[in-house]
Amino acid sequence: MLIKENPPKPTYTKHDQLHKELINTYFQEFLEAFFPDVHDNIDFHAIKPLSEEVYTNVLKGNTRRIDIVIETTLKGTDVLVIVHIELQSYKQNDFHKRMYHYFSMLYNKFQKPIVPIAVFTYKEEWETDQYTMEFPFLHVLTFNYLTLHLKKKNWRAYIHSDNPAAAAQMSQMGYKEEERLQVKKEFLRMIVRMELDSAKQRIVYGFFGREESINFLLLHKCN
Repeated sequence: MLIKENPPKPTYTKHDQLHKELINTYFQEFLEAFFPDVHDNIDFHAIKPLSEEVYTNVLKGNTRRIDIVIETTLKGTDVLVIVHIELQSYKQNDFHKRMYHYFSMLYNKFQKPIVPIAVFTYKEEWETDQYTMEFPFLHVLTFNYLTLHLKKKNWRAYIHSDNPAAAAQMSQMGYKEEERLQVKKEFLRMIVRMELDSAKQRIVYGFFGREESINFLLLHKCN
């Protein structure tokens, strides 16, 4: 099975890795904040992270690692499902095709229902949640997946929650430059309320810069 990657392809950044760490650590909170229907229908006591999947385009020699693959069950049942979350930090016009490739390969391997989710962290407006294959004489398939375009989210909608995933992702949401100071102040208020342990604080602080955030907190005391 081949995966086509259109150049130029940015390297996998430290920020991308931070997103993966955040969602893996706060998987339940992430779904609660951004995909409540998914959150309300899966059992978080049955979560099992699966090994990272790597697929290779044998023609071009490119490899691509699927970001987050988690097995769980539907709430109140023993039906196993897989939640696949793909992080995308740059605009890619055939991304919807890549999501379908991943879905197909995951299904071929695990033979279980899959909930596909794409998280866009770039500023561009491009956002597609469907891949269609059809001919003038035949509609073969329509593949749909859930999307989260963080730049389109209103950061003010999350400031009263005690959700660490939402707090961290506020740094990626749409806000005006003159609101940047207020966003950071609200983020720090959330951190104070949540009283996270040091390890989990490190992950959340990473989105705003730990040292910068601590210095800001000491200076302004969240007033």
